[in-house]
Amino acid sequence: MKKIILIAFVVFSISSFAQPGEKNFIDQNYIEVTGNAEMEIVPDKIYLKIVVNEKDFKGKEDLQKLEKSMIQALSKIGIDVSEQLTIRDMASNFQKYWLKGTEINSVKEYQLKVESANTAGQVIRDLETLGLSNISVEKIDHSKIQEFKTEVKVMAIKAAKEKAVSLTGAINQKIGKAIYIQEQNNHIYNALQGKVAGISNIAVRGYGYSDEMELTQPDIEFEKIKLEYSILVRFEIE
Repeated sequence: MKKIILIAFVVFSISSFAQPGEKNFIDQNYIEVTGNAEMEIVPDKIYLKIVVNEKDFKGKEDLQKLEKSMIQALSKIGIDVSEQLTIRDMASNFQKYWLKGTEINSVKEYQLKVESANTAGQVIRDLETLGLSNISVEKIDHSKIQEFKTEVKVMAIKAAKEKAVSLTGAINQKIGKAIYIQEQNNHIYNALQGKVAGISNIAVRGYGYSDEMELTQPDIEFEKIKLEYSILVRFEIE
């Protein structure tokens, strides 16, 4: 008895959405298609992690001097340190202090945001000259990523319509209005997905020579951010 009541309720609920004189969705003739679209974007937000460990420079420079040298090097590149460089973590290593009772190693972790792969490469090269080589890529992004997502979705739904027009045209019929739209498999891939963040994610295109025959710096670029969207659409068949 309970099963019969439940089925009757479901049928009533579906029918109640139809307007008088209109066909219910399941009674309409329609074509169902899936449109796919993708786009590759060059990232303009690159986040580098820089770790400065005082133990790597014992007998040479203390942490404050290293920090000052790093800031000077970044400023020469044209980086606005006050806006683009932040301290992520600061700690003191007491692991061996109780054994030796002599020294404590200070560690600082920074996050640096740059806008291009070439700038990231220049940062890495210049900081390595200071002995700072513990640098990795944390993440990449784009300042207009939401706009690009919308654009790809629009491309996907247009692709679905073109497919529906083509298929119905093959049997001398036409499509009407869309009666159902659903986003399906949507993916965002980037160079850091599924792998360890690090300098290996930067592709070096190679050295070249300028007009004066001097060796120039190589072009460096990241793998692009890839957006993929699928949209399922059902169109009336007129």
